[in-house]
Amino acid sequence: MNSVEIFALSDSYIAPTYNRFPLALVKGAGVKVWDADGNEYLDCLAGIAVCNLGHCHPQVSAAISEQARQLMHVSNLYHIEPQAQLAEILCEFSFAEKVFFCNSGAEANEAAIKLARRYGDAVLGAGRTRIITMQDSFHGRTMATLTATGQQKVKTGYQPLLEGFDCVPFNNIDAVAAAITDKTCAVLVEPVQGEGGVIVPDADYLERLRQLCDEHKILLILDEVQTGIGRTGKFFAYQHSNVAPDILTSAKALGNGFPIGAMLASDQVLTHFGHGSHASTFGGNPLASAASLATIRTLRDEKIIDKVGEKGAFLVAGLKKLQTEFPEIIGAIRGLGLMVGMDIKVPVGDIVKACLEKYLLVGSAGANTLRLTPPLVIEKAEIETLLRILTEVFSDVRKA
Repeated sequence: MNSVEIFALSDSYIAPTYNRFPLALVKGAGVKVWDADGNEYLDCLAGIAVCNLGHCHPQVSAAISEQARQLMHVSNLYHIEPQAQLAEILCEFSFAEKVFFCNSGAEANEAAIKLARRYGDAVLGAGRTRIITMQDSFHGRTMATLTATGQQKVKTGYQPLLEGFDCVPFNNIDAVAAAITDKTCAVLVEPVQGEGGVIVPDADYLERLRQLCDEHKILLILDEVQTGIGRTGKFFAYQHSNVAPDILTSAKALGNGFPIGAMLASDQVLTHFGHGSHASTFGGNPLASAASLATIRTLRDEKIIDKVGEKGAFLVAGLKKLQTEFPEIIGAIRGLGLMVGMDIKVPVGDIVKACLEKYLLVGSAGANTLRLTPPLVIEKAEIETLLRILTEVFSDVRKA
């Protein structure tokens, strides 16, 4: 099928929940993707921070193929070898002692919310169920996670929302402290706000949150769905600090494109999820676990995460040079590793579309932020191509 035929079929039969670009991608390799008409694109969005190893990485594809021929799905009623191996490596790479597997970031956050409530009820006392979240945060689109999200646009039309969340400004310790009551059981926060505009908090923010939670004997939950699996230059973003959470959620890049989510926690907390307390039919099934295991082993064995900080610094330096050339277009630049946001003084949607026309895939976030989350395997020459295309786009905007 050509692109026009795919567009027509999609528009006819798929729910209209996405405002899709006129692009039908059919093939990918590394940092490149191709559409149904054979056009090649440089992908600097990576499925929204998902394909950290790039598209169709040989190790991941081989693991999926081999596992698909052996055993795709049984049930969590039985022990699953690759799932157990994946849980072990996730614990080795983090603070965690136990893992619960699911299929997405929203499900991982849903599990974290449920676990925090059970912990609050069992340990802190009846009624300790409220969770503090942050303005402009994003945690998913289930009823619980959209209620936890600090963006009104995802909540419109879904009232009544789930009770039990208190939303305060991000990167404001005093606001969190003021919101803690005798009903609070946890604080839920992203180490870097992704959908909120790639907002990086103060360097000591997580440490101060940890201290505050410890003082009040409440849980610290980190949503690392977007920041995890090497995106910021550490396996998890919290590892840039000297603290660890009680619960952490992961998804997106965990399977390099194969759907899988995980909730990680300490034994002390996860013990409150007993038999029958929570479940997922497909969570961590053999196929998903094999994909994730290959992803993490490749990141480790090829030391890919070790180079993310350097690549991110190279990208940001290039963007700051553009900022000096186009001050009427480019505002603040923020980021950590290869999770970068650049505020735009013209409609960011116009910039995203202009990049698409020049065969570059980028995204947007927040109010008007250009989001760049390329695969971690991107090379400096490809970053230079990205910067060259952005230069052309901004030059065209200036001339218009």
